[in-house]
Amino acid sequence: MAMHVPKPPGFAQMLKDGAKHFSGLEEAVYRNIQACKELAQTTRTAYGPNGMNKMVINHLEKLYVTNDAATILQQLEVQHPAAKMLVLASHMQEQEVGDGTNFVLVFAGALLELAEELLRMGLSISEVIEGYEAASKKTLEILPDLVCCSVKNLQDPTDVTPVIRTAVMSKQYGNEDFLSKLITQACLSIYSEKGHFNVDNIRVCKILGSGVLSSSVLHGMVFKRETEGDVSSVKDAKIAIYSCPFDCMVTETKGTVLLKNADELMTFSKGEEDLMEIQVKAIADAGANVIVTGGKVADMALHYANKYKLMVVRLNSKWDLRRLCKTIGSTALPRLTPPTPEEMGYCDSVYLSEVGDTQVIIFKHEKEDGLISTVVIRGSTDNIMDDIERAVDDAVNTFKVLTRDNRCLPGAGATEIELAKRITTYGESCPGLEQYGIKKFAEAFESVPRALAENSGIRANEIISKLYAVHQEGNKNIGFNIESDSSGLRDMLEAGILDPYLVKYWGIKLATNTAVTVLRVDQIIMAKQAGGPKPPPQKKDWDDDDQNE
Repeated sequence: MAMHVPKPPGFAQMLKDGAKHFSGLEEAVYRNIQACKELAQTTRTAYGPNGMNKMVINHLEKLYVTNDAATILQQLEVQHPAAKMLVLASHMQEQEVGDGTNFVLVFAGALLELAEELLRMGLSISEVIEGYEAASKKTLEILPDLVCCSVKNLQDPTDVTPVIRTAVMSKQYGNEDFLSKLITQACLSIYSEKGHFNVDNIRVCKILGSGVLSSSVLHGMVFKRETEGDVSSVKDAKIAIYSCPFDCMVTETKGTVLLKNADELMTFSKGEEDLMEIQVKAIADAGANVIVTGGKVADMALHYANKYKLMVVRLNSKWDLRRLCKTIGSTALPRLTPPTPEEMGYCDSVYLSEVGDTQVIIFKHEKEDGLISTVVIRGSTDNIMDDIERAVDDAVNTFKVLTRDNRCLPGAGATEIELAKRITTYGESCPGLEQYGIKKFAEAFESVPRALAENSGIRANEIISKLYAVHQEGNKNIGFNIESDSSGLRDMLEAGILDPYLVKYWGIKLATNTAVTVLRVDQIIMAKQAGGPKPPPQKKDWDDDDQNE
């Protein structure tokens, strides 16, 4: 009979074998704070224009070289439950405003680091949380007072470009002037008077070769494909789009054909050819001169398309097909029927072009009020182009944020230092132990200019003391100038370094919520992982037949 081993008393005896449980300040709270600090420290060095890149190789062995916090966290697959909360907060920021993910991580990490100091001093967790929540509420009340300007006219590139330039600068420092003009042009071309703007309507086409400065914007769509037939260019295109293959219909039942003589053999496929010709002729007679199909293109169908001077384009992706329908205003037909004028799409020109050594098909609108614009990105390596694509994505989301709220705050740490100054003053007027939490909340704002200064290789303490001195005199738009050789300051409104109001608003809100949620956890209970024992490691190539023993 097996010997009964008694379980240790306490919480562990209620759980199954293999379950883990941590409780109290030392085991749970400090462990969680440590994990979040490590994660924040990882992405903190990637903050700002001078931020360092991270080289991440994911589980599929795909290489990412980027300083975009959202991409880094997406590929890291963080396992620690508390650090995962931080990842979810930055993911929420990405969904809500599309930028400022690193700000959430840096700020939340600083809040937790300072909370640990307070807890070690002897404050209770509830007092720290109360202080943080009061300070967060006050911060969001103060924030509208710090607005330095608004983008009055979203149709005017000179108003929009500075805000987009700031977003691009943190990802592509050095190319921000060129890229911001390009992205502004793309955004304004699809922004309607009614104020409707869809981020998905700005497409990106990456073509290897040349350099970043060869990138361009096209009003319409660009596909990295070749035409199927002989016709490679059509002006004033009338386009029929089919979601089915460009081929004759195949019967669902199988049949056997008995051929008795040579004539029957000769005329056997004639009927099929005639039917195909009738279908293609009907499409041509309807006025269409371009056919786009979502399936394969049969040789016979292609022969008749060439005969009737129809341009044939094949797109494998159903999403591309849908976007093209939206661009040219057509309907995708499920069968090879002649399109009506309402079902056909219209485009100024469709042509095959060569960019670098890549063949592309361009559906181009001459007028700038098309529904979709494409940014054609050039670059010497795939990694560079991927990073530019992320910069374009952030910039387009910034424009989307401006359509919701056109207010702007000064960037480069100016807003954070002003908030830190005001929240510290507010903390001194508060009675009780919460004031320590409020003051530490204010101190956490220093982490942003500190990260910018450290990443630029300048003494952070010197910069922060200078910023406080200038802000004490009432210059609330003064921030850290990363372009100066020494520790220089500059008016961010004049320099055009502006952050959208909503990016800061949501960043502060989400970071505070996450820090408070992590602090509220006082026990971690982990069940035993599901799954049986792992199989023993096999010898490499154990099933090769031709191994010489």
